[in-house]
Amino acid sequence: MPLKSNIETEKKYLELVFNIPLTQTFTYHIDVKGLGGIGKRAIAPFGKRQITGYIIGESICPPSGIPESSIKQIDRIIDEKPIFEKREIELAKWVSSYYFCSLGEALAIMIPSGRRLGTPSAFSDEDDITANAIPLSDEQKKALSAIIETKPDPSLKTPLMFYLYGITGSGKTEVFLKSAETMLKMGKSVIYLVPEISLTHQTIDAIKKRFGQASATLHSGMTISGRFTEWMRIKAGGAFIIVGPRSAVFAPVQNLGLVIIDEEHDGSYKSENTPRYHARQVAIHRCYTENARLVMGSATPSAEAWKLMSDSVINRLDLTQRLSGGSIPEIMPVNLAHSDGCLTNELKEEIRRTAKMGRQTILFLNRRGFGHFYHCKACGFKLSCHQCSVSLIYHKARGKAICHYCGYQTVPPRICPECGSLEAGYSSFGTEMIEEEVKRTFPDLRIRRVDADSTSKKGSLQEVLQMFRLGAFDILLGTQMVAKGLNFPGVRLVGVVLADTGLNLPDFRAAERTFSLIVQVAGRSGRYFPDGKVIVQTMRPCDPIILRACALDVNGFFSAELKQRKALNFPPYSRIIRFTVRSKDMDRAENAINRLFAITNSFLPSNADVLGPSECPIGIIAGNHRRHLTLRCPSMNMLHTSVRSILAEYEKGKDTRVYLEVDVDPVSLL
Repeated sequence: MPLKSNIETEKKYLELVFNIPLTQTFTYHIDVKGLGGIGKRAIAPFGKRQITGYIIGESICPPSGIPESSIKQIDRIIDEKPIFEKREIELAKWVSSYYFCSLGEALAIMIPSGRRLGTPSAFSDEDDITANAIPLSDEQKKALSAIIETKPDPSLKTPLMFYLYGITGSGKTEVFLKSAETMLKMGKSVIYLVPEISLTHQTIDAIKKRFGQASATLHSGMTISGRFTEWMRIKAGGAFIIVGPRSAVFAPVQNLGLVIIDEEHDGSYKSENTPRYHARQVAIHRCYTENARLVMGSATPSAEAWKLMSDSVINRLDLTQRLSGGSIPEIMPVNLAHSDGCLTNELKEEIRRTAKMGRQTILFLNRRGFGHFYHCKACGFKLSCHQCSVSLIYHKARGKAICHYCGYQTVPPRICPECGSLEAGYSSFGTEMIEEEVKRTFPDLRIRRVDADSTSKKGSLQEVLQMFRLGAFDILLGTQMVAKGLNFPGVRLVGVVLADTGLNLPDFRAAERTFSLIVQVAGRSGRYFPDGKVIVQTMRPCDPIILRACALDVNGFFSAELKQRKALNFPPYSRIIRFTVRSKDMDRAENAINRLFAITNSFLPSNADVLGPSECPIGIIAGNHRRHLTLRCPSMNMLHTSVRSILAEYEKGKDTRVYLEVDVDPVSLL
């Protein structure tokens, strides 16, 4: 029997990374069975714990400078076969570099885990979904042809990118599905991203019926084992069209040909946790490195996408006609300032008229709860969370004032705690108060409220929406859950109870979000009939943003918005990276952000500038004092180089009781 070579009999060393915020790698001996393998997971001792790591390297020699006696042995290998190929590890390295996280954190986000993949935010546009393919209009055929037949320019360092831009109900989804169908016939795989899977069951059902076992889903509603089973099936080549929220962009598909991003503008595509990636940016990188195409779509594109379309970096494909027999609804702004209650006479009249016609109404307000601001008229006292610098929201159904950030709750005082005045109480309103007023005003109509409070039970949201679709309710009242993607033939009237709730936020994207929300919710009316109507109640009836939204003037809005962004040097005319520090100790937070600012001045390029340091708009969350610093530069490459140097210097003397967040291309500055 031939003897084994010396190399085979020598000990092997494994290089592991962990889901922790440390950028270094860790060396271990292979386990007692002599098992290893790049791309596999391993249980290894780390300090006093046993945690899961990812094997990214193997060697027959330990790293220089590390004594043999200090190298521990892994406990066991979890996987029989690697779960990460070289392609996935390279993608994780890019995520780690671009978003300033550890390689272990990047790998961890790519596979199913116990962490939620998203939060309920918005519907994808389920405007034309059917289980079977339907004939395309001329506009749809032209768009499909462009997506499939356009040849890439090898001289460009960007993938082929297309944008289906069109009014709600214009057939974007069918073009997405036809494009996917064509790619599958060519032997390519497709990733289909939607904002939030729990609110897009029509999309999932249609894809499953149309593509059968070739389809797979990855979403937080599945069990951990169920998600991992699907993930491994995709990796093995058992599924070719994958649908899911932002994390599905990491699906280990074979031979990727197309990535679809439905409702591209939606903020839920940006992760709020480390790594703070944006699915759109990851999709662009994957499409470029894997020679795939990217197709996005929305009735209200993001400002970044609109600018890239204007510059011909993204190929714009217009869809201008509603295909289900409907037409653009009549949209009317109404002044709420002099109304006695939450509903103006104009909106009440239209609700009555709609009910007499046997049709349905959707009422939208992006505020849950009953009252939003507790204020004393005598002394000015305001009731705020004792752990966060935000108002406590009164939830009448629970009889509690609740913080929507940390969950703290208390019974709201009947008299002012500061001066004892009886002239204290809640003003402004949320969905609970609207529900109460509607029931009082229209006792003969059936109303159902849909928000995070009323649909917390699993499956309850889908049940309510199905009942509304079948005509069980006359009025559907809700938050963002009813704003986008709903497609009910019986709906004639949409009422926006208060359109300008987001305009006062200290964020440069406030106008964009407000405009998008109004246009999207207006799109729920007139889908099948030409008599749709939208009443937009507002305290600012002459505000240009409100007026352009009511006119569905997307071109006019972006013309003005981008002009202002350019003058103020905000994205898309610059790239930004935001530092946020938080600590239980206010002085430590202040010292950390000031030190970071001093370091920044030493490394920032000449064409960049700094906003701050300052207290965050929401200065305290869950007892943590928050301070931020925003770096702005025309070039992301230059900004990246500077931030690497800044972080390296900051790490040398950082306060361990201060946590630093680095957010690349943040979507919110609150």
